[in-house]
Amino acid sequence: MANTQNPQGNHDPAGSTQMFRAFVDEAPPAAGPQASSGPRVGLIIGVVVAIAVVAAVAWLALK
Repeated sequence: MANTQNPQGNHDPAGSTQMFRAFVDEAPPAAGPQASSGPRVGLIIGVVVAIAVVAAVAWLALK
């Protein structure tokens, strides 16, 4: 069976890597915006909980 992709018999492993990188670069990011908003929401919730705990401790200490 003839090798139609590589008629000289030289194997170039970088060719498939370059094609894969081109394919990956063209693909739209599926979860880009959702992934970046996750830590930000968690940080905001953590700050609100920390403020509530400090306020509760201060209220109990002054009571």
